[in-house]
Amino acid sequence: MYYKRHIEEVIMKMKRQFKTVLITGPRQVGKTTVLKHLFNDTYNYVTFDDYNFLNLAKNDPQLFMKEFESNTIFDEIQYVPTLFSTLKLVVDRNSENGRYLMTGSQAFNLMKDVSESLAGRVGIIELHGLSMREKKGISFNLPFIPTKDYIETRKDELKREDDVWFHIHRGSLPVLMDYSYDWEQVYSSYLKTYIERDIRDVLNISDELVFSKFIVSVAARSGQLLNYSSIANDIGVSVPTVKKWISVLKSSGIIYLLEPYHNNLLTRIVKTPKLYLLDTGFLAFLTRWMTPEVLKFGAQAGHVFETFVVSEIIKSYTNAGKSVLPLYYYRDIDGKEIDLIIEENGILYPIEIKMTASPTLKMASSFKTLDKIATHKKGQGCIICLADNKLSLSEEVIVLPVEYI
Repeated sequence: MYYKRHIEEVIMKMKRQFKTVLITGPRQVGKTTVLKHLFNDTYNYVTFDDYNFLNLAKNDPQLFMKEFESNTIFDEIQYVPTLFSTLKLVVDRNSENGRYLMTGSQAFNLMKDVSESLAGRVGIIELHGLSMREKKGISFNLPFIPTKDYIETRKDELKREDDVWFHIHRGSLPVLMDYSYDWEQVYSSYLKTYIERDIRDVLNISDELVFSKFIVSVAARSGQLLNYSSIANDIGVSVPTVKKWISVLKSSGIIYLLEPYHNNLLTRIVKTPKLYLLDTGFLAFLTRWMTPEVLKFGAQAGHVFETFVVSEIIKSYTNAGKSVLPLYYYRDIDGKEIDLIIEENGILYPIEIKMTASPTLKMASSFKTLDKIATHKKGQGCIICLADNKLSLSEEVIVLPVEYI
């Protein structure tokens, strides 16, 4: 069964504006599926998992491109970086936009090759796993922001989620929407494939077990401040190695680093990013929370719930075609913290994320810190939680059930 992806509108727009379009993102999130769904009848399809195509493209890229002068989807383009320079020459000879659509998983190498060869000729789209909106067939596709207009519009397509922890644990891989698939086997294969096909050669990893331990250590810290030394001590490698490996996880879409909000008027802030694993199902697998029940009542449940909310908010922006995300957090050395800040048109919207059905105004006490910033206005604050209904706690703070994302 195909789940309609919100990114479809962005793909069609990019296709009209650029010579080529590239969809990046982690493995198995549906990059190829969405292109085949949209263009299967009008585009050729070439996968570089096929040795014959791969060999010809590597050894004679000009001859290869002569074989595919009409509309074509190139799948797993990262395997043939030498093709980009020839592709540039081909698209420059024709004024038509959108002739070539590409997918790629290894963004850490892929983006360098694309920026050098196809600058100004390629529209780049980032795709993550299924969002809760997509799982429920909700067409609403605006980025999350706790304004009155957003909330009123979002309410028109609100669907109650009776078991959010089931979906947090199940994760966002489209294949797992078929509940006959074994959750553990899917994620076990996912980890093995990621290391063997995307990581081993790029990082020259000789001990795959050490890298597996690294990913587990990262997953266990999701929703927390990034501490390179702590991870290095966990797995017995150097801090520079951890920094390099973290950059690979980030660029390949496995993790997101949420940067702290900076302002000259805030002088006592913590400047370390927060770390989030973007697929909570993968997080649960790596940290061995094997059922939704044990995940819900586990020691890391609060961090996992925060990870889920942040991940869904990120998807709301990338699925709307936003490449630069206005998302930050705040923490100072006095212990004041705001889980998420959205900056929009000079307004800062503070957000707390709480795994509770009964939030209190005290949970939003740090929001007043933003009043110190004369250059920005503080907007509507909200607490995203497991409450049943939207509720106003004050004129400045509202409670939003997680379904509003």
